[in-house]
Amino acid sequence: MSVLCRDCGDRQAADAYRCSKCDSARVVRHDELHDLTIAHLDCDAFYAAIEKRDRPELRDVPVIVGGRHRGVVAACCYVARTYGVHSAMPMFQALRACPDAVVIKPDMKKYVAVGRAMRAMMQELTPLVEPLSIDEAFMDMSGTVSLHGASPAQSLSALALRVEETHRITVSIGLSYNKFLAKIASDLDKPRGFSVIGRAEARSFLAKQPVTLLWGVGPAMRRRLAKDGITRIGQLARLGEDEAVNRYGRIGRRLWSCARGEDDRPVDPRREAKSISSEITLDTDVADPEQLRPILWKLAETVSTRMKKAGVQGRNVTLKLKTADFRLLTRTRRLAQPTRSAEAMYGTAESLLSREADGRAFRLIGIGAHGLVEAADSLQGDLLEDRPAESPVDRALDRVRERFGEAAIVKGRGFGVSLERQGPSKAE
Repeated sequence: MSVLCRDCGDRQAADAYRCSKCDSARVVRHDELHDLTIAHLDCDAFYAAIEKRDRPELRDVPVIVGGRHRGVVAACCYVARTYGVHSAMPMFQALRACPDAVVIKPDMKKYVAVGRAMRAMMQELTPLVEPLSIDEAFMDMSGTVSLHGASPAQSLSALALRVEETHRITVSIGLSYNKFLAKIASDLDKPRGFSVIGRAEARSFLAKQPVTLLWGVGPAMRRRLAKDGITRIGQLARLGEDEAVNRYGRIGRRLWSCARGEDDRPVDPRREAKSISSEITLDTDVADPEQLRPILWKLAETVSTRMKKAGVQGRNVTLKLKTADFRLLTRTRRLAQPTRSAEAMYGTAESLLSREADGRAFRLIGIGAHGLVEAADSLQGDLLEDRPAESPVDRALDRVRERFGEAAIVKGRGFGVSLERQGPSKAE
């Protein structure tokens, strides 16, 4: 049995339950502790933790980050979670469950700055860091023992302490032999956790878990598996591979492999965002498309700006709407050529909006670009198309805004529209 103190990093005797050096009870014990190399690092209640860090008086208070009244919960602290509050919950429901909660508007610039600083810390340990979002990433620590003079477990434990000391927030770490199990492990002991799933116990651990723990098993797949009498991962693992594929198609093979603790996907540091989007929950339900179009334009400008900063263009545009009764609608159209032009994205999304605006009232509207490619691959555009990838007008507007600020010049259709209540823009 390998034992490691998470507070001082000292290796302990196999029978130790407290650190003999610093007397900490925060020790992690596992037979394969110093042999496993794939980790998943996840910040604990990231947005809310940063807000509590900056406002110490909120330390023991339930905190919700998100839009007030008609918005949704972007994040919440662990105190708020004890009341049943969770991410993506409508704000009115969250405040009904936890009426004393302090609601704070998201400050994405602040969160991104911390996220980038943490990413740099990870990359000091290994170049193989695959970000999943602003506050979580996979790390492949293979071959780092000789570089750091410590096992991956020791290096990761030291990283967690360094994050706490530097940024005054906490992280949870999952350590295993593949990405699937490392991700599961990081959720086992939150907050401030360090959990390990090794090869020896992976199959037995998974066997008793619900199938919803598997990636790709949403409500529809869960019902489909339940019809076949499969509610636990172990039941799926007992199927033959061919039978799993015959029953459930291509996803059946992946589900069957994961059910057996197998996942051959490498940690890919080149993984890029698949989409960039922006959305807003409206102050009141809106049915009139003439009121929705200026908002859609401002959202398209937001997405366009983020794409230009990221150096990407999108092959597809998606319109997102949520009706007054919370029904979510998404409509996507593939473009003739990739673009990052606000005008081009707005024109595509506006035509989709015209089809959906049939008298129904909407509480949320959003726009997203998908199928992202490097901008250099297609900036010239197609001279045969009516709408080039990026027009001279777009480039002129960009130059003015770069010199005088984003508000220096606006198109008439967006004049007077504010997105102050907008939820966080997304890069996925």
